[in-house]
Amino acid sequence: MTPSEFLLQAVAAARAAEHIFPEYAACEAALESGWGSSTLARQGNNLFGQKQSHPPSGNSLSLPTREFVEGKWVVVPAQWKAFPDWQACFGERMALLRESAAICPHYRAALLAKTGAEFIVQVSASWSTDPQRANKVLRVFGEHFSLQAATTLQSA
Repeated sequence: MTPSEFLLQAVAAARAAEHIFPEYAACEAALESGWGSSTLARQGNNLFGQKQSHPPSGNSLSLPTREFVEGKWVVVPAQWKAFPDWQACFGERMALLRESAAICPHYRAALLAKTGAEFIVQVSASWSTDPQRANKVLRVFGEHFSLQAATTLQSA
């Protein structure tokens, strides 16, 4: 799947799930899932690296992950949520942000964001251990959502 095809499908799934800022969310999904090529994305339709809740709900996958801990990248085992399709993944992601907003100021601020870039900066502050996540997502958006690309994707 090409990056454009991935983004078209991801934006459509995000919109169907009523995810806010669907184009930005699709860029997050591209970064988090390696453009849909990660084992987690292929086997579990998990585009955001959503870990399994405690107690577990729904289907799970057990896979290793890289986490940025105490200034270095380490590999640790993790339980991940598995989804039936991308729309369910985007929907669950929005539900998680809403549920967590009461205890996570960054998620609350992300949900109140006026722009997609503000959403990305806020959500990235707590979503990932990668300190460069927001910059990476915004770079993906900038590279793939020029005025022409955005027009093409919005008409899909």
